[in-house]
Amino acid sequence: MSQYLKLGDDQSPVQLDENGDYDAFKVVGDCVWAKTDNEITPDFLRSRIEPWLTALFQSEHLNLLIGAGLSSAIQESATGQKPQGMGWIDDLKVCKLEIDAYVDKTAKAAGRNKGNIEDQIRSINELIKGLEILIALNPTPIPPPPAPNPPYRYFPSELNLLREELSRCLQLFAESVSNGEKSIRDAENKQKTETFNYLVNFLMSFSSRTATRDRLHIFTTNYDRIIETGAELAGLRLVDRFVGSIAPIFRSSRLEVDYHYNPPGIRGEPRYLEGVARFTKLHGSLDWYANEGAIRRFGLPFGADSVEPFLQVEGAGKANYQQLMIYPNSVKDRETSEYPYVELFRDLASATCRPNSTLVTYGYSFGDEHINRVLTDMLTIPSTHIVIIAYGDPLGRIMSFIEDSGRQAQISLLLGDHFGDLKTLVDYYLPKAAIDRSSIRMAELLKSRGLYPAAIQSKTGGEE
Repeated sequence: MSQYLKLGDDQSPVQLDENGDYDAFKVVGDCVWAKTDNEITPDFLRSRIEPWLTALFQSEHLNLLIGAGLSSAIQESATGQKPQGMGWIDDLKVCKLEIDAYVDKTAKAAGRNKGNIEDQIRSINELIKGLEILIALNPTPIPPPPAPNPPYRYFPSELNLLREELSRCLQLFAESVSNGEKSIRDAENKQKTETFNYLVNFLMSFSSRTATRDRLHIFTTNYDRIIETGAELAGLRLVDRFVGSIAPIFRSSRLEVDYHYNPPGIRGEPRYLEGVARFTKLHGSLDWYANEGAIRRFGLPFGADSVEPFLQVEGAGKANYQQLMIYPNSVKDRETSEYPYVELFRDLASATCRPNSTLVTYGYSFGDEHINRVLTDMLTIPSTHIVIIAYGDPLGRIMSFIEDSGRQAQISLLLGDHFGDLKTLVDYYLPKAAIDRSSIRMAELLKSRGLYPAAIQSKTGGEE
């Protein structure tokens, strides 16, 4: 598989192919920093990539957008098996032909070969809205007349069936997300521990910023709680919009809530606590539910066998899966105009579209147009930068985004199964978490004595 690398001084992505049987690469085409006959090793690539990422990670504002690629990487690393995917429901009981045809049409319009259960749920939701309009003048169901030839379509009964199907689809979808968590929880202990250690190092590479700087803001399109679990293991405090202890409630307030502490012997001068990040789940979460006009989070253990018992408690004995806030992506951006999603996407736009801001994407396929528009607007600010890290680009969306942006100088790219592999990324290319004053002083001392390698000197501001 070819790798693609683009850093600050590259005009376009540089293609790297495997160089025989060795753990090295060769450049394909023109490149200002290597020739086609050079052997490019991971250590050489590290000397270029790690200082560049270190500089970008110290931007005034740093944001991280995580897609399904991280969940897939964690699940495959912990279990040794590839994730099963979102699945597809074959036994829809009403309007199956119409729904399948619409799903196929919208999936192809979005650049995908086929639809998935998310598309089915979205289509059922839109069809329900349409039928509610059709029967607005006849809200009370009446017995349908005898079926003529062709068969008579009785919308009130179809509407009731569709609502039942929506609940069933959401149940299956929730179970698929929960099963992914469960497979990680039940994995062999040694492999699971190693995987979570890499996840912790991955998160800390971004969040280990000086406390006086603007906090890292993590965004994700995932419904699972893998990031939350990794943050707990890392001791990383996540600040989101939920307030409370028993059943935290989603608040629209944009107060800049943060963590401070008082050093011993000092009064009235609180300091920012290190290891704090802001957190936003753009498409909802497996443990969010709507209740009495509010969005709450319930205590669902990681890898729970089923969500149903917890929904029964919240629903006074009856599990209503339509209360779950796992609303799938919409081609027409429906969710971006509804509560609470309008607030979440407002957070994304306000965090990224400002000067001296860097956004790093990992495992995001650029398949959500409403997110891509925010990223495009972000690049209109000259001092912003986007770093794209991905395992692959099977539908060509990433390359299309880079070409269509017209701002290639503001985009860095690490694409391929080498750069996108979580373990390789952590071991070689991501900056190591080191923000303590002793490390900084030691680095300055070694540099002043000429004992620092050139690649490390560049990271601390010296000349290569």
